[in-house]
This record gives sequence, C-alpha cells and structure tokens, in this order.
Amino acid sequence: MYTVSVRRPFIAQHFLTVPDPGPEGDRHSHQFTAVVEFEGESLDEYGYLVDIDAINAALDDIVETYADTTLNDQPAFEGLNPSVEHFSRIVCERIVEHAAPTNPDRIRVRLWEDDEAFASYEQPLPDS
Repeated sequence: MYTVSVRRPFIAQHFLTVPDPGPEGDRHSHQFTAVVEFEGESLDEYGYLVDIDAINAALDDIVETYADTTLNDQPAFEGLNPSVEHFSRIVCERIVEHAAPTNPDRIRVRLWEDDEAFASYEQPLPDS
C-alpha cells in the first residue's frame, strides 16, 4: 500500500454552539493543520499515487476560504456546531471535489486543532 501525505497550517476562529460549551463558547482562534493522506495499491504510469500539485492547489483553496475567518459564518457550517470533527469532513470532501484524484483508493484528512488534538475523516475514493 502506498501513502502520500500533504499538510498545511492555517489559523481560523470559531465558537462552539453546544449547550454549556464553557470558554469554547466564546470566539477564539486555533492554528489548524490539515494533513491530507491518500492510500492506494498501485501507482500511475509515471510512478505517482497522486498529483501533489493538485492536492496543494486544493489546500490553497481551503486556506483561502477558511483562514482568518470565523467558521460559524461559513456556509459549509450552517446549522452545524463548528467542531473539528465536522471541519475534517468538510475539508476532506472539498479536497476530493477540487483535486479529483483518480488513482488512490482512499483519502483521510486529519485536522489538528493547535498541537493538542485532532479529528479525522476518511472515505474510499471511487474507481476511475
């Protein structure tokens, strides 16, 4: 099994909307680090699992959308508590949409919230 991983740090703000969130209910910042990982059994004709430039471009789009914003104000979080769990799924789906990887079998996004905790979301990728 081959694995390719790309990571990108950025800062964003949020406040939790659950009952009794404590200090997390106040707007605050985190340094998020998105770690995008692809897995697959085979390489393409050039010896690549995935085009790292395409993944970097998709991460550029994510950073442009979310960095220095309040997640609660973003359309993708409408009606959702802006947890790191939801955020990891949103980032994963957006990477797949923008990078359109065709060779890997699986994608996993691990989203670190500062250096203390992370949540991850993974899904299989359709056959090309």
